[in-house]
Amino acid sequence: MEPTIYLYFNGTCLEAMTFYAETLGGEITGVFKNSDAPDPASRMPGGDDLVMNMNMRLGSANIMASDAPGEWYTKPQGFNISLAAGSIEEAERIFNALSRDGDVRMPLEETFWAERFAMFSDRFGTPWMINFTGSKAMN
Repeated sequence: MEPTIYLYFNGTCLEAMTFYAETLGGEITGVFKNSDAPDPASRMPGGDDLVMNMNMRLGSANIMASDAPGEWYTKPQGFNISLAAGSIEEAERIFNALSRDGDVRMPLEETFWAERFAMFSDRFGTPWMINFTGSKAMN
């Protein structure tokens, strides 16, 4: 059994997940919009372009998402998606892309456990951590 991250967006699911796939090297493997529903009873409230379910493959993991229209949406809290960068350069590239127009709680910098670490929420509200342990990796 492997857990799957499932994200909710306030009408920006397709934009956010496409951005994540491009930035992180993921692959969008499925998108089902309201307009794909077989009948009106199978739709969620909102327009045809809202995403009912979407999947991105990232390495060996899946990240799934959908739009949560109106009163169904709540801001993400109580978790972060943690990414283990393969190099300082990769950590910097990912941080710069994902944190742009977001809310940086801890900038990308060296810590006692990592050569680079950061905590932030992106412009879509998704909370992230980036970690590159480098030579500080525990063996």
